[in-house]
Amino acid sequence: MTSSHSSVLALLLVVAGVLLVGRFALQRGQSWGVLAGQQESGKASAKRAEYSKSGYDIRPLDGATVDRLAKDLTPEERKILLDKDTERPFCGRLLDNKQEGTYVCRLCGLPLFRSDAKFHSGTGWPSFFQPFDPEHVRQVADKSGGMTRTETLCVRCGSHLGHVFNDGPKPTGLRYCMNSGALKFYATGTALPAESRPGGLETAYFAGGCFWGVEDRFQQIPGVISAVSGYAGGHTANPTYEQVCSHKTGHAETVKVVFDPNQVTYQQLLVWFFKFHDPTQVNRQGPDVGDSYRSAIFTTSEEQMQTAKAFLAEQQKSERFAKRKIVTQVEPAGPFYEAEAYHQDYHLKHGGACPLPG
Repeated sequence: MTSSHSSVLALLLVVAGVLLVGRFALQRGQSWGVLAGQQESGKASAKRAEYSKSGYDIRPLDGATVDRLAKDLTPEERKILLDKDTERPFCGRLLDNKQEGTYVCRLCGLPLFRSDAKFHSGTGWPSFFQPFDPEHVRQVADKSGGMTRTETLCVRCGSHLGHVFNDGPKPTGLRYCMNSGALKFYATGTALPAESRPGGLETAYFAGGCFWGVEDRFQQIPGVISAVSGYAGGHTANPTYEQVCSHKTGHAETVKVVFDPNQVTYQQLLVWFFKFHDPTQVNRQGPDVGDSYRSAIFTTSEEQMQTAKAFLAEQQKSERFAKRKIVTQVEPAGPFYEAEAYHQDYHLKHGGACPLPG
């Protein structure tokens, strides 16, 4: 084979690999920026998903909408958000804010950070070790000022937020250094405005054994926007996988399901859930034993609570469970903690699959 032929073959293999990765990404509704560690160049990236994994509309706003929203900005906020300016250190109004709540984009209202991810960095700017949802914060290379940094932008309106550095605390090791003027804070218990709430979607939580398979199956159901593995139902804040496996935190391996109720109902998700696991096993699923593998439904509304209870009562009377007791717990959803990155899309990453049952 000649050297020219070898070069052509190598190029074809590279192109094929790129197309294959892109296909898998689109199957899961992920943006190209997320696959690439959210680093984007000046070139146009592939089309982003319309909704983030947490259920928020992240479609880019058009210029006219951004201009309309910008009319309410103060001169200082305009310099930060639109002109990429930086406020003076130790002067931001949110630097010493210790209230529990949510920090949203000052311009478009997209949730960006939670108070439980805020920490004192000593740098003079509000600092966070992780975003509300990684898909809400876009990262781009910034070579201004004679240095190379990573700039952070609101993925929906494109506003400048600040920069992110690799000198933060565990578990991420990141420091999102934000401008107070780029954020607006809503204390816990305060009603969020429409632009800061999920876009017509609903959220449900299901625990049914190892979350790898449960997540994979829910992702395949039409109408499910995203399925994320994590921990719920426990009493320890920000638990690690090792802590959950110790069975001392009270958490269950749980999947957060964001869905479009116009395409799939909560009742239908319950039906699928009972196909995915055995709801009669106490604190286990097959070979996986312990309370972290228990069967549980964590509800987000009174309507979900009543629907889930009625569904369990109906199933208990069915022929399938006539001689077996359903032990699935039903309780209001508390804090949900997203599992470590290596747990997310586990089967997709490792070439496995859990086909939907008939």
